[in-house]
Amino acid sequence: MTNIFKTLSAAALLAFSAGTLVAQETTTEETSTTADLSLGEPTLQPGQPYAREQFGDWTIRCLNNPEGDDPCQLYQLLTDANGNEVAEINLFPLDGAGEAAAGANIVAPLGTFLTQGVTLQVDGGEARRYPFTFCNAGGCVARVGFTAAEIAQFKAGNAVQMTLVPFAAPENRVELTISLTGFTAAFDSGTPAPAQ
Repeated sequence: MTNIFKTLSAAALLAFSAGTLVAQETTTEETSTTADLSLGEPTLQPGQPYAREQFGDWTIRCLNNPEGDDPCQLYQLLTDANGNEVAEINLFPLDGAGEAAAGANIVAPLGTFLTQGVTLQVDGGEARRYPFTFCNAGGCVARVGFTAAEIAQFKAGNAVQMTLVPFAAPENRVELTISLTGFTAAFDSGTPAPAQ
């Protein structure tokens, strides 16, 4: 056992000495070639989201598409009065072929009372209720269409009041505010086709 210990100690000492020598040699080289070192650059995986631009409280969020033309949407994360992240809205202009001038995916947390839908109201105006379409691990999604008149209200407005109803406590409605600060600039920024 003593011989094994001595052999291991000698090997460790040799490795340490060799490492020190290599480190000393490379340290001298590194100082002379620091300008040649690459610090790397961020890379995006296909389908990975990234923020392209910020307009007030709206972010133009896109998905990396290696084949070109990254699909983008207007994005806003919604928080409650305590600053907890509760929901999000992803809004995108449409080509105008139908009645809807824009579409949106509103993502609410699991545990939302689905039959109550999501209610939106611009600056205390007329409230409109929209149904949820499906739920997955990320939350429950309402796929919403907005007319040109409604988009004009968004552009002229200050905020949209969004109401969700929790399934476990329907009497405790969750009121969230969608800020419209920067909405006009974001909507008119030439956002490409929506992400699917």
